[in-house]
Amino acid sequence: QVQLVESGGGLVQAGGSLRLSCAASGISFQIYAMGWYRQAPGKQRELVGTITSGGSTNYADSVKGRFTISRDNAKNTVYLQMASLKTEDTAVYYCNVGTIVRSYWGQGTQVTVSS
Repeated sequence: QVQLVESGGGLVQAGGSLRLSCAASGISFQIYAMGWYRQAPGKQRELVGTITSGGSTNYADSVKGRFTISRDNAKNTVYLQMASLKTEDTAVYYCNVGTIVRSYWGQGTQVTVSS
C-alpha cells in the first residue's frame, strides 16, 4: 500500500541544477521524517540528507551548501533541489521513509552530470 515514486532525474551539465521529487502514498505523510539517498556505480548507497516532519534538515558534507531538501505536506511530496552539480553527483537517487513496521524505498531516478 505504501508507495514512494521518485521523478525529475535526467542529464545535466556540471554546474547546473536539477530538482527531484518523491511522491508518497499510503501513509500519513506529514508525521514522518524522509530521507534522500544515492548510489553511484560500484559504490554503496549513501545518505544525502534528511528532513523531519517539522521541516528540519541535515545533509551529508559532500552536498551541504549545494542541495536543499524541502517538503509539501499538502502534496505528500518531498523535494531535493540540487545546484552546482558535479560529475561525482552522478548516481541513482532514492527517497526513503521509515515507519514503526518497516522502511520503504522508491524505485530511484537516475541523475547524470556531464562535464
